[in-house]
Amino acid sequence: MKSDKSAALLLLGAAALGLILANSLIGPWLLDLKSTYIAIEPLNLKLTVEHWVSDLILATFFLVAGLELKYELSIGVLSRFSTALVPVVAGVGGIMIPAFIYSAFNWGTPYMVGWPIPTATDIAFALGVLAIFGRGLPKSARVFLLALAIFDDLVAISIIAIFYTDSLAMEWLFAAALILAAHAIAERIPKLPIVAIRFASFLLVWYAVYQSGVHATVAGVALGLIIPATRAHSLVGKLQPWTNTIALPLFAFFAVAITLPTFETEISSVFTGIAIALPVGKIVGITLFALAANAIAQKDARLPLQLPDFAAVAGLAGIGFTVSMLMTNLAFESIPEIRAEATLAVIVGSLASLAFGAYLAQLRGRHYKKTANQ
Repeated sequence: MKSDKSAALLLLGAAALGLILANSLIGPWLLDLKSTYIAIEPLNLKLTVEHWVSDLILATFFLVAGLELKYELSIGVLSRFSTALVPVVAGVGGIMIPAFIYSAFNWGTPYMVGWPIPTATDIAFALGVLAIFGRGLPKSARVFLLALAIFDDLVAISIIAIFYTDSLAMEWLFAAALILAAHAIAERIPKLPIVAIRFASFLLVWYAVYQSGVHATVAGVALGLIIPATRAHSLVGKLQPWTNTIALPLFAFFAVAITLPTFETEISSVFTGIAIALPVGKIVGITLFALAANAIAQKDARLPLQLPDFAAVAGLAGIGFTVSMLMTNLAFESIPEIRAEATLAVIVGSLASLAFGAYLAQLRGRHYKKTANQ
């Protein structure tokens, strides 16, 4: 459960199973299950099975992302400007270029709302593929990918909170802020049952954020950022195996359980924009921006990576998958046929990125092993 490799394979397997079953004889039953409502009337909660997974269960993954972000901002790679420069600048390139490519295909159409979809990186999947195919690469390659993906997650969370919120109930946001403040105090009081308090705070903050109109997964990040950095790293080690083996595969299963589009008329600009922007935009944007940042960084902060190394990591960062799927659901929830095309485009673009990144990472790993043996 702690293996990056196992997490990536399980995630891919769950997604493949969802896609196969949705297009099999039991497909109608599975699609009905996804849209079945489960309500908790006294709490004014009424969500479909799919939304319980994407709103509540996936929030645990974003809690881990928040904890990793807190650790990196306070103690890790992103805590100093010099060490954060290269991955942050590369991350900016990996967001800007895919967004521009998607916009070029969809400018002036109602589908511009989907511009954030190809900007995301699936941190768990990307690190898993790197663990499988990147043996022999310098350790700095994993550090670079991790910092890049964490920065990407921060931007993705901000996009979800800002661009995919239709209306705000400020009283509920205020309630969430009060709960977070109380939890921050509790974290600093010794001998409290902190595990139970964290669990209760997570549910309460999630409920308040959900009622506010902001996407509920943001609650996980908010709580993760409140927990002290000195405890964040160990907590990630305890939670991540569960999110990687339960939360993410479950979300992937339901998100990819779609009826494949038939493209009876023509391929939409949404499909083309995402399928091209994810691999091409990420590879070009991250590689060029990383090279430029590495060239201007202080000598002690430069990464010992060359152009092919940056390109390999950039390819893996083009595996959008989980977060891209979430953005697809938010952007095109009211247009099922476009949502299906966008979901398929995320799969195609992510697989293209995976193939490029894995192949190049394997080549570079062999290069470094050969060099070390000489």
